[in-house]
Amino acid sequence: MTTQGLDYYKKFTNSVLIVTLIVLLILMLLKGFKVILLILASVLFAAYFLGIAKYVNTKIGLKTNIALVLTIIITFSFIGLLVYKLSPNISRQVIELQQTLPEALEKTNAAISRNEALNFLAKPIRKSIEIGKKDEGGYIKTFFSSVFGVFGDVYIIVFLGFFFIANAKSYTIGITKLFPKHRRKRVFEILEYIGYTLRNWLLGKLMSMVIVGSLVTIGLYILGVPNALTLGVLTAILAFIPNIGPLISLIPALLIAFSISNDLALYTLIVYLLIQAVESNIITPLIHKRMIAMPMAMVLIAQVLLGMFTGYLGLILAVPLVAVILVVIKKAYVEDILKDTDT
Repeated sequence: MTTQGLDYYKKFTNSVLIVTLIVLLILMLLKGFKVILLILASVLFAAYFLGIAKYVNTKIGLKTNIALVLTIIITFSFIGLLVYKLSPNISRQVIELQQTLPEALEKTNAAISRNEALNFLAKPIRKSIEIGKKDEGGYIKTFFSSVFGVFGDVYIIVFLGFFFIANAKSYTIGITKLFPKHRRKRVFEILEYIGYTLRNWLLGKLMSMVIVGSLVTIGLYILGVPNALTLGVLTAILAFIPNIGPLISLIPALLIAFSISNDLALYTLIVYLLIQAVESNIITPLIHKRMIAMPMAMVLIAQVLLGMFTGYLGLILAVPLVAVILVVIKKAYVEDILKDTDT
């Protein structure tokens, strides 16, 4: 083999190796991305408690450790009290909902069948439902596997979050040690800014969820829609998921209302649309006025991509992940490399 041919062979081999390594790296990242999302969820869990403790420390002067312990005790006590007070009503309404939804679905299906256009659009959904029924216990297996999967993820998030709470500063300093000495101060500033952004977003989101859930409960109760409290709680929980959450929470309310009357279904839809309009245009801008702006197209793209590879975690954590990426781009690239501080 000539020298030219040997050089070509080496270049070709190196190119193949590089491409193979990149592909393997991407596959490993995609396969292990759920771990990254679980860590992000744990960081959010820790950010909630650390953020409130820091606020109490700043405003009242209470020591951070004492404020942190009080925050944890008060939060879990409040959740326990809320569950204790609301669980009888919610449990009863959940049982009623389980009995009402199949009947509502049948009535809705019958109404759709009478309309040719709606019947054509509903065919793919019916087909997927029938395939699921033919699969031996397919829905049951999926349900139990998903429920146990969620409990396992929550277990990891909570305990990992408590580890972050117990020694948050050590983890931050540990990450900065991975960078050259002259860059460590700037890396620490960026990490602090990421924490500040996540705290603001999370606390604001929780406030927004409570307001939206309360408004939906009141609106449905006034309209006379059954199980208003359960539907309101469901809306509050799903409001954490942008774009997709409100749509999912609308479906059961609309089905129940439609099973009673067409007019009630229309009024229910109007209530949800009005509340979402108020949430998007008034509540969220007021609560998140100090948060970095996030293009909704970018959030939706992130939700679709992450949802494909990581399931529900990707849908839920798309916004904080986009927030982290935007902070890193803004601070490390736009400000430090491009020297543009006007963004």
